Amino acid sequence: MILGRLNHVGVATPSIADSIALYRDVMGATAIGAPFDLPAQGVKVCFVDTPNTQIELIEPLGADSPIRAFLEKNPAGGQHHVCYEVPDIHVAKAWFEEKGLRVLGEPRIGAHGTPIFFVHPRDMGGVLTEIMATPKGAH
Repeated sequence: MILGRLNHVGVATPSIADSIALYRDVMGATAIGAPFDLPAQGVKVCFVDTPNTQIELIEPLGADSPIRAFLEKNPAGGQHHVCYEVPDIHVAKAWFEEKGLRVLGEPRIGAHGTPIFFVHPRDMGGVLTEIMATPKGAH
């Protein structure tokens, strides 16, 4: 497996609108995408561009959202995961599994429209880690 660039840092939030205001008004962000729903993942997301990566704002979408439990423990929100690009998602998944690490589900399409999977935080130094296929034509 070849570890690629840090694509984004996922930040769970109870309100994308409030988080957009924070990044725009306090942090000076000027490139903020429109929020959009990812019903298959139970979240609404929005990307904030920075010079070298993105911040993915994640808000629960519905009562069964997988980030509800995170927000119950962290009501103000906070860092949820980090996401790294890889050239081949299936090679990466097999590599993590061969190492005995817990891959959380099969690859599925993520917010960037490319295949992703997550690796359990207990196997990654306490950090929920998203692995994502490098988007076509990126970089």
